[in-house]
Amino acid sequence: MKKIVTLFGLLALLLSCSGNPQEPAASVSFDSVLATRRSVRSYDATKSVSEAQVREILAAAQEAPSWANQQPSKYYVAVSPEKVRALQELIGPRNKENVAGAPVLIVSTFERGKSGFFRDTPSNEIGDGWGAYDNGLSNAYFILKARAMGFDTLIMGFRESEPIRTLFGIPENEEVMAVIALGYRAGEPNQPQHRKLDEIARFF
Repeated sequence: MKKIVTLFGLLALLLSCSGNPQEPAASVSFDSVLATRRSVRSYDATKSVSEAQVREILAAAQEAPSWANQQPSKYYVAVSPEKVRALQELIGPRNKENVAGAPVLIVSTFERGKSGFFRDTPSNEIGDGWGAYDNGLSNAYFILKARAMGFDTLIMGFRESEPIRTLFGIPENEEVMAVIALGYRAGEPNQPQHRKLDEIARFF
C-alpha cells in the first residue's frame, strides 16, 4: 500500500500546475484532476493556449508506458487559425460545433508494426491493437496533464482519416486515431454517471 501511495504522489507531482499565465500557479492533487476532468464540448474562444504550454503537455504524454518502450504515438498540432479551421472541417458537423472555440486541435496517431511486435512478427493475437492501446495511454496522460494545468479537452473518434493524413503529411505507416481539442471550458459541464464498480471488476 505504501508503494501505491508513493506512485500516486509522484503522478500528482507530474501533473502539478505550471506555466499557465491565465491562472495562478498552484499545486493540484491527482484526485482533483480526476474529479474535474470532463469531455468538454463548449470552449471559451477568448482564451488562447501557447505552443510552449502544448509542448509541456506533450512532454508529460511522453512519460506514458508503451510496449517495450517503442513509443509509437505521434502528435500533429494545429495551432494556426488556418490549420484549426481546416481540421474542423474534417471532424463532422457536431464535433465542429462542439469545439468551435477551442484554439488548438491535435491529431493523435501511432506507428504500425512497433508495439506488439518482435522482429516484425506479432507477439500475440492483438497485433497492432497494442499500438492503439499505447496511444490511448499516451492520450490519457495528455488529457490529465492538460487538466492539471487548467485546460480542458475532448477526444474525438469521428474524423476523416485520409484527408487529415493529407492535411498534415502523415506517413502511411501511421494509423490516425483521434483528434483532441484543447482549450478552456466556456461553462461547467455535467458530471457523467459511472457504472458501479462491481459491474466492471471481479475479485478472485
